[in-house]
Amino acid sequence: MSDLEASEEHSDPRDEIVQHLPSMRAFALSLTRNGSAADDLVQDTVVKAWNKIDHFEPGTNMRAWLFTILRNTFYSDRRKSRREVADVDGSFAETLSEKPHHDGRLAMRDFEEAFAKLADEQREALILVGASGFSYEDAAETCGVAIGTIKSRVNRGRSRLAELLDLHSDDSMEMTDKATMAVVNGMIPPGRFSA
Repeated sequence: MSDLEASEEHSDPRDEIVQHLPSMRAFALSLTRNGSAADDLVQDTVVKAWNKIDHFEPGTNMRAWLFTILRNTFYSDRRKSRREVADVDGSFAETLSEKPHHDGRLAMRDFEEAFAKLADEQREALILVGASGFSYEDAAETCGVAIGTIKSRVNRGRSRLAELLDLHSDDSMEMTDKATMAVVNGMIPPGRFSA
């Protein structure tokens, strides 16, 4: 047995969780659209993964396993929150403030608003395949659906985004944010959203 095989045999899969925190936070942020909620979701995911590490099969895709836990936690929490009282009159929302947007940030804001209007399944598929770099197969496994379903959700999501942003095939894209371009074009910018 080589030293590498021996170290892999005795390595703790918990050590790998830390490597995936940035991409987990990006995915959580795309689902929650709130920094604090995203941080809480990632923390809950890490705690669950830590406690259930014996269910992880060494040699399989840790990132996909963690994203599945994160996604399931998000939807479980969302079902629970439906019983909570909402800020119907907007009194809490009125107390919030936002820094002004400049330059290309206006285009990013338009994109974020359009992205928020997508169906949850389409937004999730675009984040997994477009921004997080998952293969269609890994995204399908994470969501528990067929590969064709993920491909369809990505295609419909991109088409709907183009419609909401009033983009046509002959228009040039002048958005400055590379993450926006990655989701719309289905490409991953170098060094972005990678674990």
